[in-house]
Amino acid sequence: MDDAQTPEPGPLASDLAATVGLLLRHLRAAAPLGGVTPTQRAVLARLDRDGPATTAALARAELVRPQSMRLTLAALEEHGVVARSPHPTDGRQVVLSLTDEGRRLIGEARQAKRDWLTEALAERLTAEERRTLAEATALLRRVAGP
Repeated sequence: MDDAQTPEPGPLASDLAATVGLLLRHLRAAAPLGGVTPTQRAVLARLDRDGPATTAALARAELVRPQSMRLTLAALEEHGVVARSPHPTDGRQVVLSLTDEGRRLIGEARQAKRDWLTEALAERLTAEERRTLAEATALLRRVAGP
């Protein structure tokens, strides 16, 4: 692609953001977590990825107020997907972690997303397009940073 065909960063950023948003909506639709909101889903994913955490730590990580995080965690506890345990060194705090049911739910959701995306890639793209997408994925990883 020559300079005349090289997309400007602004329009490219808008198109990329819209496309990534559409892809994320398809992935969420492929893995419904009955009754779990997107915010609750994010907290479950964080606990799965980072391990047990306090309410304050989760609130900081998700950029919400501790009061809001308490409500989110209460709903997740009600669903039986997170559990409280005493903080090992600070008796004033509790640590929240995924239950076996929470891990199962997250695992099933991730597998459903992978299955949908695998099928979409196989059915909608040629082998050459999949190679191009692999190259673009490496570029997107660089854009996203460490």
